[in-house]
Amino acid sequence: MRILQLCHKPPYPPIDGGSKAMHNITRGLLADGHAVKVLCIHTPKHPLDTEALPADYVKATDHQGVFVDTRLNVVDAFTDLITADNYNISRFFSPDMDIALIRVLSAQTFDVVLLESLFMTPYIQTIRRYSDALVVLRSHNLEHVLQERIASGERNPIKRPYRRFLARQLKAYEMAVLDRVDGVAAISPADAAHFEAHGTRTPVATVPFGVDPAEHDRPLPGGRPVFFHLGSMDWEPNLEGVRWLVAEVWPRLLARHPEARLHLAGNRMPDDLLRQDQPGLQVKGRVKSAEQYIADRHVMVVPLHSGGGMRVKIIEGMAMGRCVISTTIGAEGIAVKDGHDILLADTPAAFARQMARTLDEPGLVATIGANARATIVARYSDSCIIADLVAFLRSLKRA
Repeated sequence: MRILQLCHKPPYPPIDGGSKAMHNITRGLLADGHAVKVLCIHTPKHPLDTEALPADYVKATDHQGVFVDTRLNVVDAFTDLITADNYNISRFFSPDMDIALIRVLSAQTFDVVLLESLFMTPYIQTIRRYSDALVVLRSHNLEHVLQERIASGERNPIKRPYRRFLARQLKAYEMAVLDRVDGVAAISPADAAHFEAHGTRTPVATVPFGVDPAEHDRPLPGGRPVFFHLGSMDWEPNLEGVRWLVAEVWPRLLARHPEARLHLAGNRMPDDLLRQDQPGLQVKGRVKSAEQYIADRHVMVVPLHSGGGMRVKIIEGMAMGRCVISTTIGAEGIAVKDGHDILLADTPAAFARQMARTLDEPGLVATIGANARATIVARYSDSCIIADLVAFLRSLKRA
């Protein structure tokens, strides 16, 4: 097939969950013999370094990027509030990107246009006008659910009503989009079920994040288990969860295990966390290699209380044979079983108890980690996921 992949940020280099999810699809489709053209937006938050792109990647994907300034504009946000447009979505629409898309569609013929995330749906009208290709939404998150959870946790009484309004507005938009595409590839079974419960006639399939297990085979280091969290701190659910971990969970574990160690790292780590001075706590910002950071430690903690979709870091940690301790929301969308290939807890006391178990029970970390890797090999290998995606795309008919 000839596939145009429209991305809301650069898929290369694959440095965060979203870019990895897109890049792995690109790589998998190319390996399966399909032609893939990548057209991406790049922004102040997610810049594109064209010099860092490998020549073979650029040649294989005919990679093209267009700058779009998605930074908050108070006037535009207020205008969208009045006109009932959703600013979360509309700020990703750019005349420059629209013109680039028209030129691509006018010069080339595609079988499928793959919209990576809801943020690329403002370009559906242009795609329909200039192409007969199937339009498929690859839903990375249920964006309105993410916003609802953020709104429910908002402590500022002024911001809370506005966040709730945005969540309702986003839900209406997200559900309406279902009838404007030819198929939806949801990243988790829960997300797929949510779309189907809406009553849409648009075909929906589950196409999760996948990895190449051979690339993630890392032995456990020696010594006592070290806990760690790795994630970008400019994503609000990560920031909310880490602050909860540090304030509510870590002191409980220290009371039982004063020798315990917890390492936190991630892009844009805020000053209040960098200044933390609790025993056993090490905090740093961006790390040179996320994979090496995980490989050097034992137990991944995922203290998420909001968010949606699927946690890419959990998949990668499990693929590396690491024991993961997560909230239920953090592990949402991943086919795991508490006590077998993951440890789950939702309250500070329960989370601290699960962390304590890995220190109290010899062999538990290795056992959970081995089971976790087996789950990834069986369910989340790239080859299986690409085969399912291709079968889904070939089953679709234009609405």
